[in-house]
Amino acid sequence: MSTAPRPGAVPFTERTPRVAAARALSRRVGRQRAGRFLVEGAQAVREALTWPGEVHELFVTEAFTARDTELHALAAGRDVPVSPVTDRAMAGLSDTVTPQGVVAVCSFVDVPLATALAGTPALVAVLVEVSDPGNAGTVIRVADAAGADAVVLAGDVVDPHNGKCVRASTGSVFHLPIARATVDETLAACRAAGLRLVATDGYATTELTPATAPAPVAWLFGSEAHGLPAAVKEAADESVRVPLYGRAESLNLATAATVCLYASAWRAHGSPDQV
Repeated sequence: MSTAPRPGAVPFTERTPRVAAARALSRRVGRQRAGRFLVEGAQAVREALTWPGEVHELFVTEAFTARDTELHALAAGRDVPVSPVTDRAMAGLSDTVTPQGVVAVCSFVDVPLATALAGTPALVAVLVEVSDPGNAGTVIRVADAAGADAVVLAGDVVDPHNGKCVRASTGSVFHLPIARATVDETLAACRAAGLRLVATDGYATTELTPATAPAPVAWLFGSEAHGLPAAVKEAADESVRVPLYGRAESLNLATAATVCLYASAWRAHGSPDQV
């Protein structure tokens, strides 16, 4: 049976109970209570519909339905209900200035730490007390692109289901395991998985180069404002810094993470000279 909106179906409004319940997922407390989160935008929703986890419902505007048939077909293939909503209802579900007209309700993507590090992981990104959702989402996207085995959010850290984090990942939250744990649990689990713990520190004496990039490795990244806590740097096997050859004072978190993750990825794939 098709899940596309029925011709002439009356769109849900912002007062419709299902829309109101979905709107509550824009807040962390609402997400935690329901175990669900919102995914906004065509690209992210497309990735959600090809993800093996549970997608509960799509909300779409009339304008989106008129210009997009692919997502409706994907939803129909998974028996995911597609509910038409008014533009005002969509605005309430969106946290962007110009909504694309499609939002999905999905179950949480994160998995237990042991599941994320199962097998023989070679490349893991660990975000320690990173609070900015845009940075976290971008690092998840970079980790996905670099072929990382998992991303771990350690300590008092941003919710990976935050709308800005999900958008910044451009769907990568659906591509690789994401776990949340305490800092101590994370470091112990990474060691047990055979990973070398490498802290990123702008003041480290050792410079990162492609030829010396560690592997297998768990890269430890701290917040852009404060960096890694001293206790985490002390617990790491080594600390490295990304060299700065120009006049820039520093690199932001996502850029530094890109350099580090790709240095290890290139080494793992036998191409350290391609940086």
